[in-house]
Parts: sequence; C-alpha cells; structure tokens
Amino acid sequence: MRTGTVAATLLLVAICQGAVYKVPLIRTVSRMTQMINQGKWADFVRERNLARASPVHKLGSYPQKVYDYIDEEYLGNITIGTPDQQFKVVLDTGSSNLWVPDTTCNGNACDGKDKFDQSTSGTYKFDGTSWYIAYGTGSASGFLGVDTVRFGAPTENQLVVPKTRFGQATDIAQFFAGDPIDGILGLAFTSLAVDGVIPPLINAINQGLLDQPLFTVFLMHDGAKEGAYGGVYTYGGIDTDNCGPVIAYQPLSSATYYQFKMDAVKSGSYSSTKGWQVISDTGTSFIGAPTGIADGIAKQLGATYDPSEDIYVIDCNAQASVTLTIGGKDYTISSSNMIVPGDNNKCWVALFGWDSFGPAWILGDPFIRQFCNVYDIGHQRVGFAPSKQA
Repeated sequence: MRTGTVAATLLLVAICQGAVYKVPLIRTVSRMTQMINQGKWADFVRERNLARASPVHKLGSYPQKVYDYIDEEYLGNITIGTPDQQFKVVLDTGSSNLWVPDTTCNGNACDGKDKFDQSTSGTYKFDGTSWYIAYGTGSASGFLGVDTVRFGAPTENQLVVPKTRFGQATDIAQFFAGDPIDGILGLAFTSLAVDGVIPPLINAINQGLLDQPLFTVFLMHDGAKEGAYGGVYTYGGIDTDNCGPVIAYQPLSSATYYQFKMDAVKSGSYSSTKGWQVISDTGTSFIGAPTGIADGIAKQLGATYDPSEDIYVIDCNAQASVTLTIGGKDYTISSSNMIVPGDNNKCWVALFGWDSFGPAWILGDPFIRQFCNVYDIGHQRVGFAPSKQA
C-alpha cells in the first residue's frame, strides 16, 4: 500500500460478457506528481523502504475492476455488511489483512472517508480483538469484527464471502488524509496476516466459492492520461480477455508474500546474474531493486539521480527497457511501463533502490502492467502472461 490521489469518480457502466460483469474505472491526477512538486516524495520513499525492510507485526470466477489512483497505483470496490456498505480499497498482494475505517475513527485522516457502521448491519458480529498494522506509508489500528464481505461494487457480479473477520480502524496514519482510499484489502497468505486473521480471499477459497484457488491481475497503463480505465482483478480464473497464454509458472519460495527466485537482470550493456529472492506486489508503484543494481540500470538508461527527491529523472523519449530472467525465461518490461510521465515535461524511471533483509526485489506495477500475474494460491506459484495492452 503506498500513495494515493484526490477523490475519484466511478463510471458505473456495466458490460456483460456471459457470466462475467466488468465495470470500467477512472484514473485521477497523480498524487506522486503532487508529492514530488511539494518536496515530499523523498521522505515518503525513505519511510516506505524502511517499513518494507522491517517485519510487521455454481462456483465461478469474479472479475473486479480497479482504479488507477496514482499513475502506477490501483484500487477497487468492496462492500461489507447487510445492507451493503461500500468502500474503496487498495487491492494489495503485499499484505494479508482487510481493514476499513470505523465510525469511531479518530483524527482528520479519517475525514471524508466512508466508515463502517456496525449498528446498521444485520449480519455483523463483534469480535473486539485489537490489531495494529504498519505499512510503508503509515499505520492503522483498531479492533476486529465479523461480517459478509463482497468483492466488487453492488452493480458488479460480486464474490460474496460470509463470516469474514476484518479490521475496523479507529486510528489511521496522517499519510492517508485526503487520500481517495478508505482501506486496504490484503490478498497474500494467512501466514503474513496480523493476528493470524484468515484473509477474505483465503476464506472464499476455504468455503469453496471459486472455480480455482487463484486470481489474475491485469493492470492498464495509459501514461498520465486522466480518467483512464485501470484494469481488472479476476478471482477464481485466468483473465483470457486481457492476458495472453501463461508463459510459465514460478514456484513460491515462501507462502507469505508472493515470493520467488529471480535469476538475472539486464538492460543494454548492464547485467547482473547474482540471483535474488523477489516478491510480486500490486501495492508497490515502482520496481524496487538493490541500490547498486538500481544505480547501474539507471546509468545504463541515461537517467540522472535526483537526491533531493530520491528518484531517477530520465528523458521522456528515452529507450528504457529492462529484462528480468525468471525460471530461465526472459521477461522484458518496455519503456512505456518503465518511464513515468510527470509535470513540466519531466519523466522518471519507475525504479527505486532499496536494501532489505528480506526479499531483495519488489516487482511492482510496471512488471504487472507488462505481464499479467496469475497468483495460484492452491499450487503456491505465480504465473506470467503477456498483457494484451502492453
């Protein structure tokens, strides 16, 4: 979970394709651009990297459309309770808990957000267990409740998951103030969840609600275009509408994050074959690499490091492809996904340097925009399929 934007508007236009209903969503102004212009991006990146490096306490397939809420960030809709209470959440493969603000949420960070009112839900049960979660962009805390969680907006073909434990946040970090997101929906494994809470998607699988115990992520990218469609999450199946055939699956080395081994990286004349543990993370807007390697790639691409903002600046028309080798197969990320357009004709490389005691790389949204990621929970592996829009 990382950055956000000002409020967004959902275009409620349902398109029926057989038993699958798709709802386009709208991209908004890049908050990342705002943070750079305000001189806040470097502090944000440092806090994110520090948090990432430290541990933190008929069946069917269901497509869920997502907002792009910074140029490389995405969110979707869920509802909780009976009748439905709707929330916009980050769909995050890098965490495992679901939380939304409670009506008792304190501080101005909660202002303007949709809040869960347990008194109006006929299916709610009080749990009361306290929880606290730290993310790269801040923290949240509160207590647990149990209710029906639905993936998607009421106008969509919802995946309905009864008896789901979720967090009711009474306090959230100031970072979330003014952000369009209400909360976070973690899609990783139970072993990563705070307090051992079973994640909603794992709960759905345990209840036999999906055709297959997997989901596919397709992320759209239209540069800095305002009002762009963001992509789709497909629960219980592979998204053949937006993704080509799966090239290969890579077994997970750790069923916590979606973590696996990467063999090598190359860009132009630069290459490294050290081999690393990496994670696929929809909640990270750029690609995170060991600092020395990030510097080497950036130099090869002709980018210049801006220490004041901790970001690599590059010519907007540069050729900036990067090739990752995973399981002996090459996956090339094109310039259109590696270069991020900003204001005043400036562009940045979608890459940051970090040094972690855990996984060495984070394969964030640029990689997932290029290759649909198939998160096969049942077989504990991740598959990679070429995006039809890449």
